[in-house]
Amino acid sequence: MSPGSEFAAIRWRERDVRIEYLRIAPERTDAPLVVFLHEGLGSVAMWKDFPEQLCNAGGFRGLVYSRPGYGRSTPRADGETWDVDFMHRQAHEVLPAFLSAIGVTEAPWLFGHSDGGSIALLYAARVPDGVAGVVVEAPHIFVEEVSVTSIEEARRAWHETDLPQRLARYHDSADSAFGGWSGAWLQPTFRQWNIESELEAIRCPVLAMQGEDDQYGTLAQIHGIAERAPQTRLLALPHCGHSPHRDQPEQAIVATISFINDARRTR
Repeated sequence: MSPGSEFAAIRWRERDVRIEYLRIAPERTDAPLVVFLHEGLGSVAMWKDFPEQLCNAGGFRGLVYSRPGYGRSTPRADGETWDVDFMHRQAHEVLPAFLSAIGVTEAPWLFGHSDGGSIALLYAARVPDGVAGVVVEAPHIFVEEVSVTSIEEARRAWHETDLPQRLARYHDSADSAFGGWSGAWLQPTFRQWNIESELEAIRCPVLAMQGEDDQYGTLAQIHGIAERAPQTRLLALPHCGHSPHRDQPEQAIVATISFINDARRTR
């Protein structure tokens, strides 16, 4: 368990689910609240100290949580599979239920990585007035062959390497996290998954950043966001892979703080 983790209870998929979460600097009551949404294999612990670094540098409050199936949140039920719409369900069902359960009534800033970035965009599209702004790293808005190929390689690594043991450091059930994510992405019908048209409903400011060496997607992803939501600020990072907050944390922090402060000044 991450030091300082708490748990919230929600009702989801016809069962009681606990959500692991961590608050950062809650004493900064007048500061912007940044909610961190992890990647497809992420969790509270897998962010490590990046959320704290960002919040301390920017003077923000933070809220980091593990989605159901991840971290110390309730694992997937036996035999439960995630459908093609699993990111929509996280954005439309889990995130609002979680925020309500812990009493968040303000419009937060969302910081999402990979699948978490897609979920952040879907939430901002569903609740246009309920989000102050969105920062996304390496989000997916449609399926590219490079994404599927990399996830197939990850599945081979799951069976042939120590990946299960390494993931077990961050999840109560590594099988829950890996199986839910890879099982959904590698369904043949997932090739048609696409959220481009939904992005037109986003009204808040957006910062979309991506590494030029991202092994899970091309820059077409963030350029596609800007085409649908022209208020988007783009940042392509050279010599950077799928995780800017790990590969180039200083650049990610500086860009995020500048984006949030600029957006607050222009309101």
